[in-house]
Amino acid sequence: MRWLTLYARSRQVPASLAAVVISAVAVWALVRDGGEGPGDPRLPVLILATGAMAASIGLSGQDLALDRTAAIRWVPRRAAHVLLIGAVVGTVLLTVQTMGEDMATTAFVVRDSAGLMGLVALGAALLGGQYAWTLPFTWLSFSFFAPPPTGVPMQVATWMLLPPGTAAGTWTALVLTVAGTAAYAVAGPRR
Repeated sequence: MRWLTLYARSRQVPASLAAVVISAVAVWALVRDGGEGPGDPRLPVLILATGAMAASIGLSGQDLALDRTAAIRWVPRRAAHVLLIGAVVGTVLLTVQTMGEDMATTAFVVRDSAGLMGLVALGAALLGGQYAWTLPFTWLSFSFFAPPPTGVPMQVATWMLLPPGTAAGTWTALVLTVAGTAAYAVAGPRR
């Protein structure tokens, strides 16, 4: 159990968890009465993306050289860390929803938190832990300002905002989850 505590502290898990909870409550409180309505997916996506970006800081350790030379198997630990980020971010949004109106369905939250978690992990593998937040931020920014999706390429580009039963949104999130988790678990964060 001691290794788990040390791992959590070295990955800044307590600070990341606090940032995830505070950001979710702050976004919910700021737009609680001024939203576009219960069918608008932008608020839950903003909460999920903010949580994933806040948790991304823990995807790199204090010393990458030390991580790479450790006598433990990092692949399962990295994969578990990434999957745990997605689960925690989704759970925080579902918990915040209990304080008021439903902003999103459980299927929407699971799909988007998994896809954003994979995108953050891919960002860590490609850009390093300190810049892992840039991929979800860029994709979210594009999704917010993109024209309404009329074809499959645009549905893939705006997968975060699509209803949960949309095939393009589900497959995009699934591909991002698998690719991001695998890339981060095998390669770790970029130096």
